Amino acid sequence: MYFFERSFDRCSDLGFPSVRKWKEQHPGGQVIAYFPVYAPVELIHAAGMLPVGLSGAGDRLDIQHADARFGSFICSIVKTTLEMGLTGHLEPFDGFLFSTICDSARNLCFVMKRNFPSMYVDFLHLPHNPSSPAATQFLAEEYRRVLGELERLGNCKVNDDALACSIALYNRNRALIRELYELRRRSPELVPTSELYQLIRCGNFLPVEEHTTELEQALTHFPSRNAKKRDSIRIVVEGSFCEQPPLPLIRLIEEAGCYIVDDDFVIGQNWFDSDIPTDGDPLLALACSYLDRSVYSSVRHDFRKPRWEGLVEKVRRSKADAVLFLIAKFCEPAYFDYVPYKQELEGAGIPHLPLEFEEKSFTFDRLRTEIETFVESLIFD
Repeated sequence: MYFFERSFDRCSDLGFPSVRKWKEQHPGGQVIAYFPVYAPVELIHAAGMLPVGLSGAGDRLDIQHADARFGSFICSIVKTTLEMGLTGHLEPFDGFLFSTICDSARNLCFVMKRNFPSMYVDFLHLPHNPSSPAATQFLAEEYRRVLGELERLGNCKVNDDALACSIALYNRNRALIRELYELRRRSPELVPTSELYQLIRCGNFLPVEEHTTELEQALTHFPSRNAKKRDSIRIVVEGSFCEQPPLPLIRLIEEAGCYIVDDDFVIGQNWFDSDIPTDGDPLLALACSYLDRSVYSSVRHDFRKPRWEGLVEKVRRSKADAVLFLIAKFCEPAYFDYVPYKQELEGAGIPHLPLEFEEKSFTFDRLRTEIETFVESLIFD
């Protein structure tokens, strides 16, 4: 139990103790924050830096300054991330990498750049048309540009061997996460999502080597449990790819009679469905993998693999009974995608329930009632 409490502490402490510890152990070392959903963490690691994924501040920080930089109808994760910067909480970080997610995230990049001119702030341009013959080379060159900026920041030179080594380390990490997800699909009573979520999310703050060790320990710990099966329905949670739901909400879902057997929480930690090749040009391998080995997402438009079909496939693969949409308040990509998702699920005869949340939420009475009613409707149908 202490193991998972420690994971939660790492995710929720805005003092970033694990980041400060790393900087103490690596004098002169730099820490690069990145905004979800995806970032090429292998580039940051190969440059000798620590990549750290930030998903807002949750309910641990009142917004006092960020509202003056953004309009009212902007999601909480954008505002609390900026608030962390404006209140000094991002002091341990040397840079911030953004990528194509939505208009609000794009604007946050340049608001950060304007307010923190001494910090390295960059925007990674990801291809919008993955079927284009030029997409792979475009992305490889964009990775090369970002790597050049990191080399200048760290006063270092990154060779292909260092990149291949970093790719191999993250391959191992992602493979363990896939194993844990598969174990949960088979035996959700052994792997509560409220614990798995904390375990995986803390990888956003730890060196990959340390997080991989903890994942290996978890793969030994979970199967050894003596857990009884509950009379719960099996659900897939969709829509939380960027702003993360509060941990009490995930616990509530489980207590209301649900086994979460698949989800898109902390999706960047589980971005690739297979290993990235470590031979040949590593930047080209990363680019090809982003285009051809990555999971579907509402922030990627790849009509070679329609994401609404991907959701139905996920439901069937996990033998789920229903889908629960957890959509962050004011999240345009999630709400836009709900329409085709809904049509595809209804066509396949798969029940679903849409719910709205906010990372700063701390009371969930209404959501509890809706989830319990939904569960009962399926059990007694």
